[in-house]
Amino acid sequence: MCKSPSIFQRLSSRTNQGIAGFFSPVNLKKDFNQPAPIVSGAGNSSKVKKSDSCHENQHYTLYVNPIILVGSVLCFVSIAFYAGFVVRVFMIFNSNSVNLLNGSSAQNLSVAKDLIADATQLPQPTVIPGKEVPPTTYTFKHFPVEGSRTSHDLHLVRSSADLDDEHEHVDVYASTEDVSEDNEDSSDDSSDDSSDDSSDDDDEEDVAEGVHLPAGQHLLVDIKNVDPIFLNSEERLAEAMIQLVDESELTLLSYHCHGLVPVGVSCAGVLLESHVAFHTWPTEGVISMDLFTCGSGKLIPTLPSIQQLFGVKASGDDADDPMMLWSHKLRGFREGFVPGYNFDLNPLDSDLGAEILSSQDFDIKNPVVSDAETEFQTVDIYEVMDPTYRKLSDYYKSLEDDGSYESLHPEFYGPDLVLLLDGRIQSTRYGDAPYHESIVHPAMITHSNPKRVAVIGGGEGATVREILKHSTLEKVVMIEIDEGVVNLSTEYLPEWQDCSSIAHHDGCAEWCFDDERADLRVEDALAYFNDNFGSSSVSKSKIETNEQEQFDVLIMDCLDPNDDHPFAKVLYTDDGYVTSLYDALTDDGILVVQIGESVHSYSPSDENGSFENRSVMIKMLGAIGFKSIHIYEESHCEFGAPWTTLIAFKDVQTRERWYRSPAAVELDLSRRILPKKDGKTSLRYFDGATMKSYQMPPRAFEDIYCRQQDKPEECAESVRFGSGQEVNVSSAYSPVLERHFA
Repeated sequence: MCKSPSIFQRLSSRTNQGIAGFFSPVNLKKDFNQPAPIVSGAGNSSKVKKSDSCHENQHYTLYVNPIILVGSVLCFVSIAFYAGFVVRVFMIFNSNSVNLLNGSSAQNLSVAKDLIADATQLPQPTVIPGKEVPPTTYTFKHFPVEGSRTSHDLHLVRSSADLDDEHEHVDVYASTEDVSEDNEDSSDDSSDDSSDDSSDDDDEEDVAEGVHLPAGQHLLVDIKNVDPIFLNSEERLAEAMIQLVDESELTLLSYHCHGLVPVGVSCAGVLLESHVAFHTWPTEGVISMDLFTCGSGKLIPTLPSIQQLFGVKASGDDADDPMMLWSHKLRGFREGFVPGYNFDLNPLDSDLGAEILSSQDFDIKNPVVSDAETEFQTVDIYEVMDPTYRKLSDYYKSLEDDGSYESLHPEFYGPDLVLLLDGRIQSTRYGDAPYHESIVHPAMITHSNPKRVAVIGGGEGATVREILKHSTLEKVVMIEIDEGVVNLSTEYLPEWQDCSSIAHHDGCAEWCFDDERADLRVEDALAYFNDNFGSSSVSKSKIETNEQEQFDVLIMDCLDPNDDHPFAKVLYTDDGYVTSLYDALTDDGILVVQIGESVHSYSPSDENGSFENRSVMIKMLGAIGFKSIHIYEESHCEFGAPWTTLIAFKDVQTRERWYRSPAAVELDLSRRILPKKDGKTSLRYFDGATMKSYQMPPRAFEDIYCRQQDKPEECAESVRFGSGQEVNVSSAYSPVLERHFA
């Protein structure tokens, strides 16, 4: 019996004209013109073998329109994509925000949602009034990255008319774009305006030259304990960045910020002078920033602004204060590119840059005085704490009143204070006593009765402080050319000039310069000694009348002999000045000169190395008439290397007191040194045993002495190492003689 036509057959008849393919439960044929039979069941063979007419009606074919097929697939894909997007957004705003602060309370959830909130409107960078910005072009490319929540590009507003054209919000999935031509038009307009307003082309060339030199400054900053809400707000961070740029008088051409998944912000700003960039970790409360400029402006003064703008304290009574670590480095090349540049005259290329600014390991690094200009030099004072020697936790404990050892002895745990002049370390809090006691007391205790003492330099006041501890003293005259150093030291380094702990005596005072025995003279030391004791400028009769004004001890505590400074060369090599120092001393007088960093065993001779000025002065002192010259070394001055002092004696008898035993020195100290008010000694470092260590010059000075081109006779191997050969030594300075025959 034949079945009636099925729905499949009726559907087939309607789609025969536009067949794209068909399906069969049994097989799928590639020949679209031949219908395929559909077997609906697994019947026996008798059911399959029908009559021809019935057999035709038992085969069914399904024909599908390709448009319907493709549309169905696209529909399902779209639904799946948007469903996944909605689920992801839901997870970000709920699950991740709860984990952000490691809590599940409603309060934590609210704070977390605040962190995730997107900043839809970021501030626009603008030009500082009166500042000219040269034409620029802008090229960018964005990459689709799943870890980015938001993306913003903002450009410099050169004028109010350009606001709409330059404010651009770029799609994170945008393809490579080059908007150089678009910005060129506006840049050209700006350039035209600038040229109309400019009245000094030379000034513009100077600015351009400063900006494009292949040299710059790099400031790296890390701050912790920062408010996590602030660290995840693109808007607040961008506002802080723009304010920092404005306060630093820089020009922000454009900046780009990404809000990250689940939290965090990364921003990079393109400066006319170079760049500024930062990244935040809100959950850890940390931000890291770097600021690089190739202009002439200094970056160290921006540190207080960075601390204030980005060191936002978290809410809550138990929140810790933000802590900032930073380092500053000079980058690029200056010599050969900057006209007249002298490496030794740039404070940032000296100790200031190498020992203080470039280190990011200090737990504390605060510029107490930064780049203060006096009439003669630049003064810097830094408060630093090196974790290698002192722990920050011990310092905080020393500030408490809990009866702990740290709180009872806070003087051992505080940060160091470093005074730098023209970038070179002059004195430190923890090296104060070793340096100033070593330059004063060996000479003072060697002289039999020092009454009048002169100090050249020593503006911080510590050298005078040590001299005032001697009871034999009647007058100490300090000749310092730079009153600014004295005043800054009084304000920021008071302990260097503090004499309050010394036992009362006639004319004493709490401040050393107020002591009746102290005479501070703000004048040029060269002029002072040449005018009063120089044989070439005054008559012999005047010198004779000045004999009562001569000094028993004269201490030169000023520039190092190897400083590449014209004044340093005069101090150590001018024959007239050095002769006036000799004439300013009594017949048994002693001259003391700090002569800089100690030599190494591998150093060349002074005359052929960096210390030529030192070599010239030593030879000059012997030629003038000093009978004996000696060099000793102190390694605890905190200058980064052992420091050396030269002492010269006008007569041999005084020099003989140099070699007294430690016991004899201790006895003399107990008689002369004014004690503290509690009866204890006012000396913190120097004693008889320390004096013993100064009596023999270091081996390295003997070695470099014998490396002179005209080798002294006593440097022969047979003389130096015990042959017993006699030698005639005519020089006042011979470390060989001291080490082997003294």
